[in-house]
Amino acid sequence: MAQVAHASDRRRLFALLSPAYLWLTLAVFLPLSAMLFFSVLSDMPGADGGWGLTLGNYAAFLENPTYSTLLWKSLKLGATVTFFCVIIGYPCALVLAKSIRGRSREALFLLVILPFWSNSLVRIFSWAIVLRGNGVLERALNWVLPFDIRLNLMFTTEAVTIGLVHSYLPYVILTSYLALQAIDDDILDAARSMGASKLTILRRLLLPLSLPGLLAGAVLVFVPVVGSFMEPRILGGRMGTYYGTVIEDQFVAVYNWPLGAALSFILLAVVLVILGAASPALRKART
Repeated sequence: MAQVAHASDRRRLFALLSPAYLWLTLAVFLPLSAMLFFSVLSDMPGADGGWGLTLGNYAAFLENPTYSTLLWKSLKLGATVTFFCVIIGYPCALVLAKSIRGRSREALFLLVILPFWSNSLVRIFSWAIVLRGNGVLERALNWVLPFDIRLNLMFTTEAVTIGLVHSYLPYVILTSYLALQAIDDDILDAARSMGASKLTILRRLLLPLSLPGLLAGAVLVFVPVVGSFMEPRILGGRMGTYYGTVIEDQFVAVYNWPLGAALSFILLAVVLVILGAASPALRKART
C-alpha cells in the first residue's frame, strides 16, 4: 500500500515538474544545441561556397592572441564589477534587512528594484549624459566647488564599470537581503545579551549565515558581465572593446555566425571552469 502511494506521489511530482523541465529544454538546451551546431560549421548554411563541419573556428581562438587578451580583459572587468557590487550591495542589504522597518523599508526596497522597470538602453544613455564632458556630473561639481573640474569620464574603463555596477547592483542587494531576512533576530539579540559587539555579530553571525545569498548575487553579476557588450559599446567607445563586443560583431556586423558561436562556447567553458573551481567554497558556504 505504501509503495502504491509512493508511486502516486512520484507521478504527481513528475506532472508538476514536467512543464518547467519542458520549458527549460525549449528555452535553454535547444538554442544551445543550435549554437553548438553553428560553431562547427565552416560557413553559414546556404552560402555560395558551401559549408561543412570543422573545428577551425575554435582553432582561430588559439591562433589569434587578440581573442585571449580580450577574454582576460573581460574576466578582469567581471571581477571588478562584482567586487564593487558586493562592497556596495551587502551593506545596503544589511541596513535594509536589519535596521529599517515599516514603510521606509518598502520605499527603499522599491528604489532598489526601480532600475528593472526601465529599459537597459535608457539607463546606459542616461549615464552617457551624466558622465560626458560638460555633462550633468561635471556641471554639478563645478557649481559646488570653487575651482574648475574636468572629468570627461565618457569612453573610459571607469565609465563602463560605473554603468555595469549600476545595472547589476540590485542582484547582490536582493539576494543578500533575502539571506539576511532569513536570520532570526533572536539569534542577534542573544549575541548582544552576551556582550558581542556589532563588529563581532557581523563577522561571526551575519556574514557567515548570509554568505550563500551574497555568493549567489556575486555569481549573478559575474556571469553576465563577462559577456556584456551594450555598456562597453556605448560607454567605452574605443576603450570598450571586450570579448562580448567581439562576439556581437561576429553575429551583427561581420555575419560570421560560426566564429561567433565558437567564441561564445569558449566563454561558456571558461565561466564554467571558474565556477567549478569555486564550487568547493560555494558548497562550504551553504553548509
